[in-house]
Amino acid sequence: MKKYILLFFTLIFFTEGFAQVVTVLDSETNHPLELVNISSEKPKTFTLTNASGKADISRFENAKIISFQMLGYKTKRLTFSEIEDLKFIIHLEATNISLDQIVVSAAKWNQLARENPTKVSMVTPKDLALQNPQTAADLLNISGEVLIQKSQQGGGSPMIRGFATNRLLIAVDGIRMNTAIFRSGNLQNVISLDPFAIERAEVMFGPGSILYGSDAIGGVMSFYTLSPQFSLNESIFIKGNSSVRHSTANNEFTGHIDINLGWKNFAMITSITHTDYSDLKMGSVGPDEYLKPFYVKRIDGEDKVFENDDPELQIPTGYSQINLMQKLRYKPNENWNLSYGFHYSTTSNYDRYDRLIRTRNGLPRSAEWYYGPQKWMMNNLEITNQYNNSVYDDMTIRLAHQFFEESRIDRDFNDELRRSRIEKVNAYSINFDFNKSFDQQHNIIYGLEYVYNDVASTGSDENILTRDIVTGPSRYPQSNWSSYAAYLTYQFKMSQNLLLQAGARYNYFNINAEFDKTFYPFPFTKTELNNGALTGSIGLVYTPEKSWSIGLNLSSGFRSPNIDDMGKVFDSEPGSVVIPNPNLKAEYAYNAELGIAKVFGDFMKIDLTGYYTFLDEAMVRRNYSLNGLDSLVYSGELSQIQAIQNAASAYVWGIQTGIELKLPAGFGFSTRFNYQKGEEELDDGNKSPLRHAGPWFGSTHLTFSAQRLKMNLYAVYNGEVSYDNLAVEERGKTYLYAEDENGNPYSPSWYTLNLKMSYQLSDLLLISGGIENITDQRYRPYSSGLAAPGRNFIISLRASF
Repeated sequence: MKKYILLFFTLIFFTEGFAQVVTVLDSETNHPLELVNISSEKPKTFTLTNASGKADISRFENAKIISFQMLGYKTKRLTFSEIEDLKFIIHLEATNISLDQIVVSAAKWNQLARENPTKVSMVTPKDLALQNPQTAADLLNISGEVLIQKSQQGGGSPMIRGFATNRLLIAVDGIRMNTAIFRSGNLQNVISLDPFAIERAEVMFGPGSILYGSDAIGGVMSFYTLSPQFSLNESIFIKGNSSVRHSTANNEFTGHIDINLGWKNFAMITSITHTDYSDLKMGSVGPDEYLKPFYVKRIDGEDKVFENDDPELQIPTGYSQINLMQKLRYKPNENWNLSYGFHYSTTSNYDRYDRLIRTRNGLPRSAEWYYGPQKWMMNNLEITNQYNNSVYDDMTIRLAHQFFEESRIDRDFNDELRRSRIEKVNAYSINFDFNKSFDQQHNIIYGLEYVYNDVASTGSDENILTRDIVTGPSRYPQSNWSSYAAYLTYQFKMSQNLLLQAGARYNYFNINAEFDKTFYPFPFTKTELNNGALTGSIGLVYTPEKSWSIGLNLSSGFRSPNIDDMGKVFDSEPGSVVIPNPNLKAEYAYNAELGIAKVFGDFMKIDLTGYYTFLDEAMVRRNYSLNGLDSLVYSGELSQIQAIQNAASAYVWGIQTGIELKLPAGFGFSTRFNYQKGEEELDDGNKSPLRHAGPWFGSTHLTFSAQRLKMNLYAVYNGEVSYDNLAVEERGKTYLYAEDENGNPYSPSWYTLNLKMSYQLSDLLLISGGIENITDQRYRPYSSGLAAPGRNFIISLRASF
């Protein structure tokens, strides 16, 4: 036994053979470039450079052409002998003017963006370093193509192409984050991710159900976290970063450290981030309706209303968060790679600000309304194999366990009863993904997936005077949700310029739930739901030359009912209560899009995408009855009974376009613009503007890059949503919106001017910072309950070692 243990550890630290190590540098600054994608078609393989810009390319020795690709740089293609002539030192020239970006989310394997019929947007490490996003929701905002809604500072609910919440899918290192209790109301799960631990992010627009299954209707947000890096010689490879950051609008203090230890065959990385946010201060120029004139405190056993001395300060919105990540990686040989990841995130309590600004009869409606700590933990084992055989060239197996905990605590003003609802979800999944090329023309991607969610939900009511606690109604039934799926995508290179991609997926899903009749007279105690969904896609990509790409894609997506849809009891709004409906089935989206991208020389790139999506059998809230009654008493108030039902259809269409220019003397210019329009069917047959089809929005950037200095002067802007264009369900939420000249709620247009910069003090130290919202605008992003930060000064120092 001892000899086997000795053999195991010997394999970890040593490997045979002589490594051919290439170094990739920025041609202007001579700084090493991390995460450069090095690939070849024959043999079909790839690798990435480490933090020192180095990679072992021994297995590329017989390759005909070796490509060096990185977003923001010109692609370079060389033979192995040409690399030898360059003494294994490669310089890449910086440019955003290219269609050669490598994306992963669109196929689960490395793919050129110009060979993909769907639109994919990326957020790179360079973007993260300069923009300094506070949360992963803010990170998505960097793309200029995702709207973010916030009900509280501890929030961030993305809206993509008119869809949001559980009609969008979040993936972390290839694992779906969506659970059986992802709701149709605004979600904040994305803030559980740590921007400092994210290597890059991709947003795939439109249905992604072929690869990702249920919920991927409007798009897929894929986050890829830091990966352990090996040593390329016999010495241990040590690399790390530490950062501190301060922002003035919410008095943010953030500290972060990550460290990588790498040997020849074994590597590990540890990442820790702690953030503390105080109450958020809004701007001084804008609608007075957004001001916070009061707040509530309980003193001497009584709720009291206090005047806010600074109505621009949104009290209470502060919270704190900690993120931990540990990854281990073992590579016994060139063909196998094993990686284990542990992720943990928890917040403090954080207040539901949009509920605390509501009033009733001139007094605050709520004395307390807050979320308990939002906890997320993931254990992920990933096994990859590159080995050309009759079944696959590349294989990835992912086994994951995730744990989620969330809770809601509320108490009405001057009410002695505090209600608590706690949800815990254990999510298990296993994915098998395969990639097989038969020749230069034919390629298939296929796989299997199994997902199981176990939901435990409890409720309690506490008398805050006597401290007596009794069992209360839970938000969900005790339940489980499972999904079984198989998918296949076929890629056919019909000619040098024309690529066909088609795929299909079948999903079978099952729900089992047990209902407690103690508090509500449900006509059932148990229910089971079994159903299936079949989706498909077909797309063409025409590239008359490398500077042109024209993509046409027809696809369908689906969302299967989950526990939140079928089994939840909650107050959707004052005076309404949503109860379980066990008769749901999947909703489907049918999408068509056409995208064109063109590069002019090496100085300009233009892209334009148009799309149309039709949502059928949409699961929406509609009036309902229970035992012949249309109302019941919920939380002490007579409320209209509603339920989620397959009772509507909806459509959304829009355009996404952008221009990028390379200007002389290190300057650059880019702008992005998004427009969407949607409608949904109401229960009376009339049409309403689609809630999540937000206003037109975009951003414009003027950048400058020198050897050590980078600057970004930019504007972010959103259009108006008039009262007539507000969704019918939004018109009653007057507390969220400004008033127009007729006294009706509406969402005004807004803009911000911003400046970000970074300066490389030395090879080890980077200082960055900037000013957001320079003109101190007071605004609320569409559908948000929280006003955005006012003028915000940011300073950050990063040390690399």
